[in-house]
This record gives sequence, C-alpha cells and structure tokens, in this order.
Amino acid sequence: MTSVTQTLSQSVVVFSKNYLPISRINLRRAIVLLVAGKAEPVDFFGENGWEVRSPSLIFQVPAHIRLTTNSAERVWKIPPVNRREVLRRDLHTCQYCGSKKKLTLDHVIPRSKGGKHRWDNVVTACERCNAKKGDRVLGQVGMKLQTRPKAPPHPAVAFAEQFWREQQANLD
Repeated sequence: MTSVTQTLSQSVVVFSKNYLPISRINLRRAIVLLVAGKAEPVDFFGENGWEVRSPSLIFQVPAHIRLTTNSAERVWKIPPVNRREVLRRDLHTCQYCGSKKKLTLDHVIPRSKGGKHRWDNVVTACERCNAKKGDRVLGQVGMKLQTRPKAPPHPAVAFAEQFWREQQANLD
C-alpha cells in the first residue's frame, strides 16, 4: 500500500490549451488546478491515473491534464553565455574528443580572429584539446566538433521533445 505522501508526489503532465506538453507537476498541484476549473483531464493513452480519497469524496486524477485558461506566455530570454550554461548544454563533455575531465571553454573561431562570445561560437573543451587548438581555427589543426554549438531551446520546447520521445519509446 502506498502512503499519502508517495501518492501526492506522483507527477502529472500538463498540456497547454493547444495541447503542447508544458511541464510535469505533482498530484497535489494537479488536484488544485482541476478543482479550480483551470484544467481538465485528458486521456491520451487510456491511462487511469490515480484515485485520491478524502473523508468526504473520491477524486480521480488523470496522468495528463490540459489547461483551460488562456495564460499569457512567459517571456523567456536566452540565458547569457557563461561557463555553467555552456557546460550544461554540452553535457559536461569535450566537444572535440568526448572527455569529461579538466573541462574549459573554447571559442571555435578565436576572439583574436574575430570570433564572438556567442552561443554558436563557444563550446566545452578539455584542457588538452583546448591547448592543441590554441589560437587557430579548426581547419588549421584538423579537429572537428562532435556537435554544432547553438543556443539552448525554450524550456517548454525541450520538455515537449523529451515527452514525445518518452512516449515513442514506450510504444516501441
């Protein structure tokens, strides 16, 4: 038998009014949204969800809910290019050799050669690869990037992509 705390910590996927998966919330928050009329149950995959009992009623909480209110989209700004964010984007992995040790940041096109300090020009590099590349462009040293650097996506878009990948994996 599961405890009340374990049950209420289960997660529910929240969809926007346009059925874009936005985030995961705990069961308690989902109940509040459903009771307040700000969300409605959605049954995409025939999942039952959870049954929550109180002394006076039994409440069915689905695994997926859809917001019914038109909330203004929060303005999301691309985070500044800094060490923490670049390491997170690159999964703490050197973008030249794949090492996860002694990581630094590298400008793909060196600043001395006109390269900017922007998301599409800064990557994670281990000390060894950074020293090997030095103040030169990739073609001069015969090195290649494992992934093309780019700014991080909007959190809702990243969550939606992850959600649909998980659903596809569950179907396979």
